[in-house]
Amino acid sequence: MRKLTITELNRITTEEFKQTKKIPLVVVLDNVRSLYNVGSVFRTSDAFRVEKIWLCGVTGTPPNPEIHKTAIGAEFSVDWEASDSTVEVVRQLRQAGYFVYSVEQVEGSDKLQNLKLDPTRKYAVVMGNEVKGVQQEVVDISDGCLELPQFGTKHSLNVSITTGIVIWDFFKQLGKDLL
Repeated sequence: MRKLTITELNRITTEEFKQTKKIPLVVVLDNVRSLYNVGSVFRTSDAFRVEKIWLCGVTGTPPNPEIHKTAIGAEFSVDWEASDSTVEVVRQLRQAGYFVYSVEQVEGSDKLQNLKLDPTRKYAVVMGNEVKGVQQEVVDISDGCLELPQFGTKHSLNVSITTGIVIWDFFKQLGKDLL
């Protein structure tokens, strides 16, 4: 086997990305402190054609060299907005018809491996702070909570890793017509 060259990968341009169909998914970052995590979420969102990212609370915003280091330019392709209030963003998304999941360990959470998405609906996922997770007030107004099962000794994964896993699962279910 031979590794493919960059030109053989046939990636679209940023301008073409802006015009392409996206999966009906918005990612909301709730007080994510690490700018490298933010950049990583941009990069994954670009890879799987996420509709938009909301950067809420203390979450850093582009332009920023630390975000750019891990996003490697995805901050220019993926649409994003910033807000001081995650609660207000979640309320706006719900009012606009999005089904909002907080990704958090709560009583009665839905396990990601059991998730069955309706391809006719729009979704948003709220990803929380690296230490405190999603704010309880945000959990309270979400339509549901998703949890990733874990089988080791640690109780959580890095927020950018978790976001990548969640986005991939949503893409597998909602992005079939993009393949």
